[in-house]
Amino acid sequence: MWTTDGQRGPDIWIRGPVPAPDPVPPLHPPVATPRRFSWVATHGGAGSTTLAAVYGGHDCGRGWPGAGDPPSVLLVARTHATGLESALRALEAFRRGGAPQGLELDAVVIVADAPGRLPRPLVQRVREIESVIDVYRVPWVADWRLGDLAGGPPRETQPLSRLTGAAAGRAR
Repeated sequence: MWTTDGQRGPDIWIRGPVPAPDPVPPLHPPVATPRRFSWVATHGGAGSTTLAAVYGGHDCGRGWPGAGDPPSVLLVARTHATGLESALRALEAFRRGGAPQGLELDAVVIVADAPGRLPRPLVQRVREIESVIDVYRVPWVADWRLGDLAGGPPRETQPLSRLTGAAAGRAR
């Protein structure tokens, strides 16, 4: 095919359309991995060690995550008055910049300190925490008190299980 100035045009005018090449599959297909978290206890006995064992992630105890630890933080507190107050103090530390640079506070996980319903003043404290950040609740698990962590996460904690990538479904 010739153009108006006597030059030959592009080959597509001569040969027609060229089919698209077949897509090349990636060498390593993408694999979704669960997000890793650092569990930070806001007070002694909060349950961060148990939660890390059941849900996965890194147990930081009462310290902030170090350089090699996951920067995504889940604060842990019990549902008694002291535990909820310590959670509020830790939230305030994050708000004021008291936590190390590079950490990301994802949620507060409150662990039942006893079986049964919370008294009204403690419910109000939980609501105060929920007004500023996501809160995940973990019920009283008698087996955990005895050191039996083999049953996996309680069914009531499915939202936390989804967040951490743990398998939920313990029958209670």
